[in-house]
Amino acid sequence: MSITLNIHKIHRQYTRGLDVVAVAGGTIGACLDALIRQYPGMRAALFDAKGKLKNQIEIYLNMESAYPDELKRTVKDGDEIFITVMLAGG
Repeated sequence: MSITLNIHKIHRQYTRGLDVVAVAGGTIGACLDALIRQYPGMRAALFDAKGKLKNQIEIYLNMESAYPDELKRTVKDGDEIFITVMLAGG
């Protein structure tokens, strides 16, 4: 099973510049775990010290928000996960 993980531009420093990474997993959480196994720096970029997804990270599954319970959402072969960052400023 192959899931396409689309990496936000600010996180590409952890994936050696790759904007897309193929992973396998049955849930979004499992796919993120697979990503972190390949690129360990992504853990601190995505998760806080307690292992929860950081507040500014938004996950989309096939162009639709995966919120709430993003990490538990099931995925199937050919799905696309998008990691985005919500930015705020003034």
